[in-house]
Amino acid sequence: MNTAYYNSPLGWLEVIANNGGVAHIHFLAEPPKEKSIASPFLNLVVQQLDDYFTGKNKIFSFPINPDGTEFQLHVWELLGNIPYGTTLPYLKVAQKMGDTKKVRAIAGAIAKNPILIAIPCHRIIGSDRSLVGYSGGLERKRGLLELEGFPKQKTLF
Repeated sequence: MNTAYYNSPLGWLEVIANNGGVAHIHFLAEPPKEKSIASPFLNLVVQQLDDYFTGKNKIFSFPINPDGTEFQLHVWELLGNIPYGTTLPYLKVAQKMGDTKKVRAIAGAIAKNPILIAIPCHRIIGSDRSLVGYSGGLERKRGLLELEGFPKQKTLF
């Protein structure tokens, strides 16, 4: 596994890649103590993240390789199909998966998303359009949604 770090406008990100692609992207609580391991692949990932945060990129093209159960992988795949600048309530995700009774299980899978931003779990909101749940923190979720064009009005969330 190789690791790169990216200082995004919302805080430091750690990117971990394995032979199949990106396995993890998550926010760090503090700046990294070690340096990134340079590789052409990780350089591409960091460049695409930078392009996303500067508004030049809306779609990530690097391969991902998350580790999860079959159910989690299915949920994360569905999240990957939510377009940039769009939100979807948890209930709608359950409807897309064909079973509204699985809302809690779906929320649990979303909470375990190992590849933040590229698997856009930040686009999932409450049925009342409230800003709920994000492992990177709600302020970062708000920041990602604002980056994608949502108004900064507090009443939206």
